[in-house]
Amino acid sequence: METKSISSISISGEMTLNLHSLNNEGGEGNQIITRQVTIIDKNENEHTVNAISGDMFKHIHVGHLINVASSKNLPLCSSCKIFDPNRLSSGEDLGKVLTGDYKDNDVVNELIKHCIVDDTHGVLITKIGNKNKNVPRKSVVEFGWTIGLPEKNNTETYIHTKLVADSASKKGDDAGNVGQNIFHRPANYGIYAIVCSIDAYRISFNDIARNYVENVNRKERYQALLESLLYTFVDPEGAMTSTQKPHITDFKGVVAVSYKLIPAPTVSPLNDNYREEIFDIAENLNKIESDSIEIMPFEGLGKLSGIIADLMKFEPYKIK
Repeated sequence: METKSISSISISGEMTLNLHSLNNEGGEGNQIITRQVTIIDKNENEHTVNAISGDMFKHIHVGHLINVASSKNLPLCSSCKIFDPNRLSSGEDLGKVLTGDYKDNDVVNELIKHCIVDDTHGVLITKIGNKNKNVPRKSVVEFGWTIGLPEKNNTETYIHTKLVADSASKKGDDAGNVGQNIFHRPANYGIYAIVCSIDAYRISFNDIARNYVENVNRKERYQALLESLLYTFVDPEGAMTSTQKPHITDFKGVVAVSYKLIPAPTVSPLNDNYREEIFDIAENLNKIESDSIEIMPFEGLGKLSGIIADLMKFEPYKIK
C-alpha cells in the first residue's frame, strides 16, 4: 500500500458550528445580514438555510497555505506573499521572465514555477508586464458551499455596542466613527454539510502542454496542500472571528481517496444516506478499476487529522 500514489482526495462531512458569523451578505442599516441560500431536499421540498460560500473556505485555505509555504520555503509570488487576491494576474512577476514571443503554455509553466498558490488554487492571468493577456489556470482545490442542514440550523442576533469614554459629550458623527454605535450582529449555529476535493495528480501539471513542469517538488506541494487543509478545519479564519470564533463541537464524515485516474467520489451530507452512497459508489468503481478507491470514515477532528497525516506520507499521482 505504501507504494501507491494519490490521484485525488475528497471529503464529505457534517460540521457542527456554534456562535459563528463566518460569512455575511453585508448590512442594512445597523443590522448585519447572515448569508443564506435556498436548497431542495430529496423529497423536493424547499428550505432556506444558513450558508458559508466556497469562496470563504478557499480564502481560509489559501491563508493557511501561504503560512505553510513560507515556513517550508516553498515558492510564492510577490502578490501571494502579502495575501494580495490578484496573485500573479498583477503582471509584475511574470513580466520579468516572459519577454518577446511566448505562448500560453509558457505562461502556465512560469506561473507554476513561481507560486504554489497560483499552481494549486488557480488564477486568471490578465496582464504580463505591460501587455494584456488572458490565460487561465484551473484550481487543483475545490470547495463547495458549506450549507446548513434543514431543520438543524438557525440564527440569533444580539446588540453590539462600542465603549466610548465620555460618550455623552461626543457628537454623533457616524462617518467619523467616533461616537457611540449600536448595531446588531448575527450568531449562527447548526450542522453544516461540507464537500471539498483535491486533484493531487494536477499539482504542477500544465493543462495546455499536457506535461509536468520540471524542477518542481510535487510531493512538498502536495504535503503543504493537505497540511493547510487540516488547518482550515481546525482553525477556520473567516469573518468576525476576532470576537466570534466558531465553537466547533463535531466534524464527522468520510474521506474518499483515489489511487488512479478515477475521481474520488463525493456525495453531499444533505443526503441522509451520503455515507452509504459513497461506499456503494466506491465498491462499484473498484469493480471497474480494481483497488482504485478507498473510503475512510471519521468521527471527529482528531480522527480526521490522523487520516490526513497518514495521507501526507504518499506521493501525488503522476500521469504517464
